[in-house]
Amino acid sequence: MKQLTKILVANRGEIALRVMRSAREMGIKTVAVYSEVDRRAPHVLFADEAVCVGPAPSSESYLRGTEIVRLAKELGVDGIHPGYGFLSENAAFAAEVEAAGMTFIGPRTYAIEIMGDKLSAKDAVKDFDVPLVPGSEGEVQDVQEALAIAESIGFPVMIKASAGGGGKGMRIVHEAADFESQMKRAISEATNSFGNGAVFVEKYIQNPRHIEIQVLADEHGNVVHLFERECSIQRRHQKVIEEAPSVVLTPELREAMGTAAVNVAKACDYRGAGTVEFIFEPGGTFYFLEMNTRLQVEHPVTEQITGVDLVKAQIRVAQGEKLWFSQEDLKIQGHAMEVRVYAENAAENFMPATGTLREYKRPQGLGIRVDDGLEEGMEVSIYYDPMIAKLITFGADRTEAIARMKRAISEYRISGVQTTLDFADYVMDHDAFVSGDFDTHFVEKYFTPDLLQADDAEVESIGAMALASLLQEQKGHQKIQKNGTTSRWKANRT
Repeated sequence: MKQLTKILVANRGEIALRVMRSAREMGIKTVAVYSEVDRRAPHVLFADEAVCVGPAPSSESYLRGTEIVRLAKELGVDGIHPGYGFLSENAAFAAEVEAAGMTFIGPRTYAIEIMGDKLSAKDAVKDFDVPLVPGSEGEVQDVQEALAIAESIGFPVMIKASAGGGGKGMRIVHEAADFESQMKRAISEATNSFGNGAVFVEKYIQNPRHIEIQVLADEHGNVVHLFERECSIQRRHQKVIEEAPSVVLTPELREAMGTAAVNVAKACDYRGAGTVEFIFEPGGTFYFLEMNTRLQVEHPVTEQITGVDLVKAQIRVAQGEKLWFSQEDLKIQGHAMEVRVYAENAAENFMPATGTLREYKRPQGLGIRVDDGLEEGMEVSIYYDPMIAKLITFGADRTEAIARMKRAISEYRISGVQTTLDFADYVMDHDAFVSGDFDTHFVEKYFTPDLLQADDAEVESIGAMALASLLQEQKGHQKIQKNGTTSRWKANRT
């Protein structure tokens, strides 16, 4: 078993800080990399050592895998943690780290490659009793062949890019007449976005929920799941609110999905922390969607309900340790909720609204956790993802977790940039969310910008009334003093 003593975190912002904090608790020194605009960022100041890796654009800094490996070797690093995003699912980078004699704190290259392509992932798991969405066996290139598959499945269908993600290279087709044009668009977008035009066809689940299972595996063949996360509140096919556990899973469904997720991990000889994503259909049917071979943005909700520090788990597994608990040892305790606080304007179709944080005050109190990587006076940069923070609440049950989230949102003070906190507050109050009766189309079904504008108008009206009342009160005090009445302060002094 190898003992890591110094870890370089090949990332920035909140996830870099998150990794460094756990490493420090384990007595492991950390190295931060930073771009020129991140020179004074909290993750840089927190690390034991820091080194500049290039100019602001990520292609010239955080994505320079070879340069990061070179710097790590120069600084005597023995392990590299990629965080999420950037190089975290780059098989070539993982291989380069290992070839340089350092430990990649993540899965093996093979698993990253297999699960990084949706077609190879489906092929890998098909013999492991993992339910798959009905569709083509592999890539389809001929339009007529693809159309025939679509008609055999039944419309609507989804045309999906094999290398896709974040909603890119995806087209929903409701009628045969639109199929050819939509397939060409999907191929074009996939080629432009990923350099890979491979697409496949599968059944389109019309009112799905997005439920994912956290898995953890060591290099000795032990695999467990740490229950599910509900990730159905999304905008542009990207998650904005997550929670654990899901309100719709029965113990039987939880066990079935957990077993399927463990089998996916076994199918690619997985090592470390990973997430298996499923489409969940009304009625309880679920299908394998993909596997993310890294730590997820929303991992804190799993940590809250299980008590397992997933970053420490990643490091311990990377050191060659066996899992120190079994599936039977894991229990769900309470309920956790996460809101991604983006510098976006929800009233303008969630357009980025970057700028300088003139005021930044975090909420506090029992059951509230804030994972962030910015401080007051810092800029939310145009060069990177506009997420400011992850706001997490934990309660004895879902009702308490929601109540704490509403309080936390009301206490969060951010000015200088528009944020998605108002949207999150709207979701927390919505009947569909509170009841648990929602799916991935929540935003399209229930949200319109005028709802937030109405709330803003109400707040402004209340503020104007309060100001008018204060001015009136001050005017009254001035009138009393002019008439020679002793002030309250003087009266108390006599």
